[in-house]
Amino acid sequence: MSEEEQVSSEDQALADEWAAALAEADTNTDQDDIDAMLEQSSGPAKASMQEFPSQQNTEEALTTLGGPNLDVILDIPVSISMEVGSADISIRNLLQLNQGSVVELDRLAGEPLDVLVNGTLIAHGEVVVVNEKFGIRLTDVISPSERIKKLR
Repeated sequence: MSEEEQVSSEDQALADEWAAALAEADTNTDQDDIDAMLEQSSGPAKASMQEFPSQQNTEEALTTLGGPNLDVILDIPVSISMEVGSADISIRNLLQLNQGSVVELDRLAGEPLDVLVNGTLIAHGEVVVVNEKFGIRLTDVISPSERIKKLR
């Protein structure tokens, strides 16, 4: 018997069991309900479990926050941006902007910039020049516990 035939016969047996159970419980159940329940209960074909090596040192599995191992997410890219300031202007004034226009921001000169990661404030910093490129020196980093509170 091929693998496809075996899987389909297993699905059919499961469908028959559901149909019998539903018939006992409620005679008003229709075939659509049975199909929906079958789709919820049956997943992809069963695969054999692989043995994964056990971790040698459980302390390495914990992060500094005392949580689970975060190595799996450390390579996920995030967007980091620096916000100099912001301003609210009308659409009329927005359409009148051209080269040389000046927009007044809500920050004072010399005030630290906001450092945002995916839109969440994580630090404050000041502008520096490194090898003729702009950079930012972090002056105040928000603690990990405060960052987690902001996410909730």
